[in-house]
Amino acid sequence: MRRYSPTELLLVAGIAGPVLFVVVSTLDGATRTGYDPAYHPISALSLGGRGWLQITNFIVSGLLVTAFAVGLRRHWRPGPGARWGPALVGMFGIGLVLSGVFVMDPMRGYPPGAVTGDPATFSWHHTLHDLFGMVVFLSLPLACFVAARRFAARPGRRGRAGYSVLSGVAGLVLMGFFGTAWETDDALTGVVQRVMIVVDWLWLALLASWLVADARRARDGDPDVLRAADQGREGSKTDRG
Repeated sequence: MRRYSPTELLLVAGIAGPVLFVVVSTLDGATRTGYDPAYHPISALSLGGRGWLQITNFIVSGLLVTAFAVGLRRHWRPGPGARWGPALVGMFGIGLVLSGVFVMDPMRGYPPGAVTGDPATFSWHHTLHDLFGMVVFLSLPLACFVAARRFAARPGRRGRAGYSVLSGVAGLVLMGFFGTAWETDDALTGVVQRVMIVVDWLWLALLASWLVADARRARDGDPDVLRAADQGREGSKTDRG
């Protein structure tokens, strides 16, 4: 059985966190009484009698992503993006944790019995939840661009760079669509948010899987990976990322 180094285990957490979040929120949303996944945001799952499940999902997934940010810093140092890439991913992970700690207000018909529209005033924890939600959905697209810059500077990584750019652009565009859908109380607000989450979380999970594979190949002495690492060290003399 193959053993993982401490850094590789931290990188694996970057796969586990996004997968856990999407699976739990999808299954939970599909089985909640009165919850409409096409309309209600995922954060609404933190409300009601089973709200503890989504709160736990936010916190555990966020901690896993934060652990991945630590592994990313170890794996990417030195070279372009070695500072800002992990920092942005860490902001994303911490934002998830705090989004679970500070829950949104009951509204728009959920949980059953809540007001059908928005409450007259929002609570302080709802305001904080919205703030940390913005951190979550903005930090990851920005991390995509940082990763694209790093991959573009390495041989054989142009495909990863292109995918990262497309994911970053899509994430920002979908963030704008979601903001508009939320403000107008669109019937498909939940759909827009879920598409955005799939785009963002999929990129993160793929990034982690790429880096786990690279780390294992480097440990096995793969010349291409070692050459890329040498180029990263050379580049760090003039670019600290």
